[in-house]
Amino acid sequence: MLIKILLIISIVVQTLATVYALRLVRATKYNSVWILFIVGFSLLSVERLIQFMVANGQYVPRWWFAYLGIIVSVCLSIGVMYAHKLFKYIDRLNRQRSLLNKRILTAVLRTEEKARSRFSKELHDGLGPLLSSAKMSLTALAREEHDAEQREIIANTTYVIDEAIRSLREISNNLSPHVLNDFGLARGVQNFIDKSAAMHDVKIRFTTNLRSERFDTDIEVILYRVICELINNSLKHAACTSINLSLSQSGTSLALDYSDNGRGFNPQAMMDCGMGLSNISSRINSLGGTFEITSSKGKGMRAAIRVSTQEEAQPQQKRRRR
Repeated sequence: MLIKILLIISIVVQTLATVYALRLVRATKYNSVWILFIVGFSLLSVERLIQFMVANGQYVPRWWFAYLGIIVSVCLSIGVMYAHKLFKYIDRLNRQRSLLNKRILTAVLRTEEKARSRFSKELHDGLGPLLSSAKMSLTALAREEHDAEQREIIANTTYVIDEAIRSLREISNNLSPHVLNDFGLARGVQNFIDKSAAMHDVKIRFTTNLRSERFDTDIEVILYRVICELINNSLKHAACTSINLSLSQSGTSLALDYSDNGRGFNPQAMMDCGMGLSNISSRINSLGGTFEITSSKGKGMRAAIRVSTQEEAQPQQKRRRR
């Protein structure tokens, strides 16, 4: 009795598998895989049905089992071979999708940097000369005789124009850092750190083994933006008193290690809702690099970034985009 129950359960299970395989016939490119499985499961159901008949005392020639076993084995074996091709096809699609996403992200970042550079140039070449001309006119006007009130107005106006020129230069440099474009990553980062340290009561320690090395433009710009983002996050949100930053090259790899002694946070929550960490991760992924961050409440944060520099031997024209 137990054997009959097990045979019935086996028939039901194999029938369900056949029905599910039927639903997958049109779901993938390799329909032959599921057709072979359908045939194999159907014949297995027939074989179990014959065994059930034998268990009930009915006579069935033994050669039926031999032929069914051979056919089932052939169908399932060929089906597994085709399934292997199906998995390779899916894996190839996933790689192509990942590569396409990376190319799209790289194109977006390059377009963003081009827009920043163009806007920076328009500000510098457009508003800059106008403000300088206005200052020259005020300087000439100040040489004439004026009463105290008029001299104060001229002085205040000159001060406002000087502040406008300074702000314009700062905005232009933030949009497209000229030190980075002209002297490379290490000088660009050091210049940003000097400006940040001058405006905040935070000790920023920067160590690097880079000198005047130049890398692919995407690498230089993205790492610079990432470092700026990390420092700005620490200054604005971490309430830290010290920041340690290390940028080093070893062979064909650039290593960026960053830490602060701030209040800390939940990295996963910040990835989902703020502080630009997801943007940093996307930028590093566009370079094929790795981004790891660790932090906990009251224990500051640490970030480790690794990027390959194998593209650094590409033609010089790719190194600068202004």
